[in-house]
Amino acid sequence: MKATGINHIAISTGNLEQATRFYEEVFGLERIPTYNFGFRTQYFRCGELQLHIFNLEETVPYRQHFAIDVDDFHAVYDAAKALGVLDSGTFSRSITELPDGSVQMYLRDPDGNLVEVNWPDISTLDRDRLPEIVRLCDLFDQQGEPSQASLYLDRPHLQPSGK
Repeated sequence: MKATGINHIAISTGNLEQATRFYEEVFGLERIPTYNFGFRTQYFRCGELQLHIFNLEETVPYRQHFAIDVDDFHAVYDAAKALGVLDSGTFSRSITELPDGSVQMYLRDPDGNLVEVNWPDISTLDRDRLPEIVRLCDLFDQQGEPSQASLYLDRPHLQPSGK
């Protein structure tokens, strides 16, 4: 038995309207029908997956996060920058170029949930528009196994043998 994929991510909010606007405006997520669990909830379509937001008062763990891919990294960056939600304190930087050429950006939603935004290829981005970007290999040694890591399982070196 093994997991076949992620179906959805669920997070809490103290203000469902504010969180709903945030995910619609920053990421262009689409509201979809939502079950009634006896408390206010909103489901969103996020590509082939779902994001569920529950209107509950709960403490958000500091480093716990979920990561999403986007179709326009610059647009998300611009929206996050305008809202002042880039997070540079949790992992010491808000935008990081990873050794395989992918990019990650951290931001916080209105309830403090940490959101990682991923992009597969730094060469398709305009570095001048991303002044916060740092290279992970300039901060920490990436020799050995770290040099083989990737956020994207379709990278050739991450394919199971025989594929």
